[in-house]
Amino acid sequence: MHQFLMLAAEGGGDSGMFAAIKHNPTFILCNVVVSVVVITIVIERFAFQMGRYRVNSKEFFAQIKKLVVNGNIDRAIKLCDASDYPILQLVKSGLTHANKGADEIDAALSEKLSELRPKVEARVAALWSLANIATLIGLVGTVFGLITAFAAISGQNLSAAEKQSLLTAGIAEAMYNTFFGLAIAVVCMVFHVVLHSKAKNIVHDLESTTERVFNLLTISTKG
Repeated sequence: MHQFLMLAAEGGGDSGMFAAIKHNPTFILCNVVVSVVVITIVIERFAFQMGRYRVNSKEFFAQIKKLVVNGNIDRAIKLCDASDYPILQLVKSGLTHANKGADEIDAALSEKLSELRPKVEARVAALWSLANIATLIGLVGTVFGLITAFAAISGQNLSAAEKQSLLTAGIAEAMYNTFFGLAIAVVCMVFHVVLHSKAKNIVHDLESTTERVFNLLTISTKG
């Protein structure tokens, strides 16, 4: 580890980080592209989850329940029309079928839920795949770096200084590819856990709201 840090510190020599990247930038640049994709997905998913699902479903349902119990279905629908948040549209899908049978209410809610669920879970699983891709790209870059290092050792027409320079460049290339690949993979896995957990909670909230709306409307209809 100490030797790796020393390589990074030698910015002006052939063994510096930029020199290692310049020697064979292919795989590190591939991982830069992967990292850009990862950052884009993470930002987009956080913005979606925090923006579209910031409504407190329990508090909103309490308002809807009060209106439905008092027979104000139209006012409840208008309350849902106040915004295009998914949780409001889910409740509205049940309210618009309030005067119909339980099967139709259930079908409307289930259809809306099946429409919302994929949007919540979209692209989260891709982070796990990107973690594997980054690791494999780093591994291939490591192998190429080691090939360069071994080629330097076995070079017939090279001076000792040239062999040392190529050997150092090959090892540095291998180390940096390994580092970048693993670093990106760790970031992907951490954000996958966070976003997957959040998506799972949102889906559970949607399912709970579906159940509550169905029970409310069927009981109110019977009443």
